Amino acid sequence: MGEECSIYTDGACKGNPGPGGWGVVMLYRNHRRELHGGEASTTNNRMELTAVIRALEALRKPVEARVFSDSQYLLRGLREWLPGWKARGWLTAAREPVKNRDLWERLDQLSAQHHLHWQWVKGHAGIPENERADALANLGVREFLGLGRN
Repeated sequence: MGEECSIYTDGACKGNPGPGGWGVVMLYRNHRRELHGGEASTTNNRMELTAVIRALEALRKPVEARVFSDSQYLLRGLREWLPGWKARGWLTAAREPVKNRDLWERLDQLSAQHHLHWQWVKGHAGIPENERADALANLGVREFLGLGRN
């Protein structure tokens, strides 16, 4: 596997559902890459998942990476729920269809290409890269709404 990089991701939503955005900060050696985007009608959980998906899609080769997120939904989904969902044909323990299945399937596919270490970080706790990912997610919402970078 390649050298380790750090990936910070965050999602934002104005209303839930409502317009949303996602942000990513990727660090590799002395390189820094930032990504962001937005969608019209979405949820915060979808934006959290989308941020990680966009980060992994941006990687040009398999890597070892530490992925930081403040989303318990994302981390519990990956660590606890995903194996059961797959075993039950994408049904929850209550036999309901898994929400955001399209994104979970894509994330599962992309994750298999890398050696990823998932780490929770407290949101809005002054961690510079996490704060920047949050700012990029909110920028994604503003740009989508035509409000620019202000």
